[in-house]
Amino acid sequence: MQNQEDNLTDERPENDPAPNTTDNTAENVSTTDEKTAFEDPEAKTRELNDKYLRLYSEFDNYRKRTIKEKSEIIKTAAEDVFKAILPVMDDLERAIKANETVSDSELIKEGIQLIYNKLKNTTQQKGLTAFESKGETFNPDVMEAITYVPAAEDAQKGKVIDEVEKGYKLGDKVVRFAKVVIAQ
Repeated sequence: MQNQEDNLTDERPENDPAPNTTDNTAENVSTTDEKTAFEDPEAKTRELNDKYLRLYSEFDNYRKRTIKEKSEIIKTAAEDVFKAILPVMDDLERAIKANETVSDSELIKEGIQLIYNKLKNTTQQKGLTAFESKGETFNPDVMEAITYVPAAEDAQKGKVIDEVEKGYKLGDKVVRFAKVVIAQ
């Protein structure tokens, strides 16, 4: 029997490795990957550089796209406001033409008041609101002091006694500061 086993071992092809009792193919693969990474650092550098360039290009495209989108939103927002104000401008043009032939000043005053009310309602619908400052305590966050006058009473000190220009807010943001006169 010994002779038969010797014959079997001799019948293996020459390039066939001897049988292994442990399976270390996973170790061989990981070692091969590590060797490739360490053996060719230039390839790894090229790969990382390529990834970096692609990421940089994607970010640059994103930045350009967002800038373009922001400018489009701003243009669209302004367009919406102008479309809302155009009918008021048309009314003003009609009032100017009508004022050339009208001799009654009461009709002119009434027409101007109607146009003013329409403009005020249109701007309020878009979120623009006027705020009162006369009689209020001076608030530098929403008011701009033009001048100071002596106070007639102690209770008036630090209060707004006259409003030269109204202040306006768009939502919670001050669009125009109220120009006021303050008692001192």
